Amino acid sequence: MPKQRMSLPMIKDVIRLKWHAQLSYEQIATTLKVSKGVVAKYVSLATVAGLDWETVQHWNERQLSSALLPRAATSQPFVEPDWGRIHRELDRKGMTLMLLWQEYVAAHPDGRTWRYTQFCEHYKEFARTLKRSMRQHRRAGEKLFIDFAGPTVPLSDGARAQVFVSAMAASSYVFACATPAQRLDDWIDCMVRALHFYGGVPQLIVPDNARAVIASPDRYEPRANDTVLDFARYYGTSVLAARPRTPRDKATAESSVQVVTRWVLARLRHHRFDTVAQVDAAITELLSSVNDRPFQKLPGSRASVFAELDAPALMALPRQPYELARFKTVKVHIDYHVELEGHRYSVPHALVGQVLEARLTRHGVELLLRGQRVAAHARNERRGGYTTVEAHMPAAHRAHLEWTPQRLIDWGQRIGMACGELITRLLQTYKHPEHGYRSCLGLLNLSRRYGEARLEAACERALALGAFRYRHVRDLLANNRDQVPLDAEAEWTSPTHANLRGPGYYQ
Repeated sequence: MPKQRMSLPMIKDVIRLKWHAQLSYEQIATTLKVSKGVVAKYVSLATVAGLDWETVQHWNERQLSSALLPRAATSQPFVEPDWGRIHRELDRKGMTLMLLWQEYVAAHPDGRTWRYTQFCEHYKEFARTLKRSMRQHRRAGEKLFIDFAGPTVPLSDGARAQVFVSAMAASSYVFACATPAQRLDDWIDCMVRALHFYGGVPQLIVPDNARAVIASPDRYEPRANDTVLDFARYYGTSVLAARPRTPRDKATAESSVQVVTRWVLARLRHHRFDTVAQVDAAITELLSSVNDRPFQKLPGSRASVFAELDAPALMALPRQPYELARFKTVKVHIDYHVELEGHRYSVPHALVGQVLEARLTRHGVELLLRGQRVAAHARNERRGGYTTVEAHMPAAHRAHLEWTPQRLIDWGQRIGMACGELITRLLQTYKHPEHGYRSCLGLLNLSRRYGEARLEAACERALALGAFRYRHVRDLLANNRDQVPLDAEAEWTSPTHANLRGPGYYQ
């Protein structure tokens, strides 16, 4: 049974009924509805203090308390801790109430401090006065909650700008921006902007179960899509969706959306915007007023608490922002190329027939085999074209690729000017120079059998005759016609004969 508490007027009534009315303990207890033990206690205290009714009947409560209960009057009051600071300190990783209580006791060696059990009970009473979202203890730098606001901003062309909102768990530090829609591209772009706004990476990013982000919205084992997982790997973080239809899992995001709606979007209701960029700029201007606004029941503001708790605990950002990547499964064709959006990219020829995973970004293409990169190319939008790396080709194909028209011409010129000229003329006879490669190689190989001097002479004779084929030069060498000197060109005159008709014949 809990102890009965006696107010000072009731104690005065006990003295009056005992010494003035001459009632017994039982009668006094019945009259005041207290136990006989309580009556006996205060009668004993009054007797020890030498008090009777004549003495105390004109005293006020303070005088009676000082005379009857001297310890209570002189006892030192308890030192009240700064519960708001203690609540914030609990957001630090590894912090406990026991440690905070020990620091509280050590900080007031001469004061009257609560014992640990009382300390915890008083803290719980303080925590119950806060909003529910503020009572959830989040470790500094641990979680970033993200969501899109329900309200949208109308544009002059009839479209509406969507509003992305994110908040750090421990400090509720808010970031917001405007996007045209809520597609995957918009989610990724907003998350990248949010991380660079905070200047660091949290351990966990918590979205809702948006179809653009979560490929498998399972209650127990949700799985983000490949692009979101690639984004998380790039920043060294993890993405874990909140449970479906469980807003308390992302209460910080819900409250931050409410704050942005009330303190940002409501202020823009009379503005007229033509583009999403204008909406985004207006939101950016108002963000500082939200983050610098002091808390009602806790010390500091979102900005100050972020600088104190979250910012030091965040992981470092990569040097470059993440570039949106899409993934596609492709099979290597027999020509050791894969086709992506109408263009063909090479891979090592040994992978013909293998199934690869293609990672496409705005500027590049990566081809992965069981997570390992096997090829990388610059993005090419030309449909029907080829992007080929020479190292991916078989040895025979590389040898063929090494031959170019200029290389063949240079080889011929090293033998002689006539040989170089003949190769140039030979390649010009074909619509595609590649068709003449074999003829040029056969021509150049004649130097091994007949020597470079004879080949140069045969080419000179072939040029004089207007014969530019391989077989012409080969026949000249086979018939030793290259060793016959060229006759000096003489001016030709027609001989005189009877059939010659002069100008008079036609008169």
